[in-house]
Amino acid sequence: MANQLNVTTQRIDDVVLLLHVMIQINLPELLNTHLPHHWKQEGLDWSWVIVIWLAYILSEGDHRKVVVREWVQQRQTMLEQLCGLQLRETDFTDDRLGIVLRTLSELSIWQEIETALSRQTISIYQLPVSCVRLDATTVSGDHELRDEGLFQFGHSKDKPSLPHLKAMLASLDPLGMPLATHIVSGEQADDGLYLPIFEQVRQSFETEGLLWVGDCKMEADGY
Repeated sequence: MANQLNVTTQRIDDVVLLLHVMIQINLPELLNTHLPHHWKQEGLDWSWVIVIWLAYILSEGDHRKVVVREWVQQRQTMLEQLCGLQLRETDFTDDRLGIVLRTLSELSIWQEIETALSRQTISIYQLPVSCVRLDATTVSGDHELRDEGLFQFGHSKDKPSLPHLKAMLASLDPLGMPLATHIVSGEQADDGLYLPIFEQVRQSFETEGLLWVGDCKMEADGY
């Protein structure tokens, strides 16, 4: 009896490109270095969970957790061959993705990852490091107000009628390459947000004489 040929058809879209870029900059290894591991942890490493989840978010433009498990199952053969992994059906459940989010929400862990990634990518591409721009922006949304929540009422040029959070950004000019991001609750003023992100970014480089650019509110931090 002739051998039967089994053909598996899966959509790859831009997922292969996205994963290849993240693998090329050694993002899984970098994340694995800075993420805590429990000795009883089973299944896929958090680093690969994050990398594959990032590929989903960038490819689909969707940050929901509930659909990631099904999305991975539809592309399991492709993901396993590309990443050299053995995926389990439970690797991308809502519970596991929630644990990843809580881990990344730890400020010290997030800043360590940002600092390491800045050093690694700049070393790879040999980007000119001469000017860093600091600026704050707001993100509004129809969210329920909670005392300890990020979304609060404050000064916003976007939609003052909606609560918002505030993002303090540092980027490498003229490329606009992000170096660090600090997220704070929306009622906080820009004054006082510059110095913490300045100190974090400064530790990423050994270069002296950088030009730091910001608006007039940066004067409040003593520049």
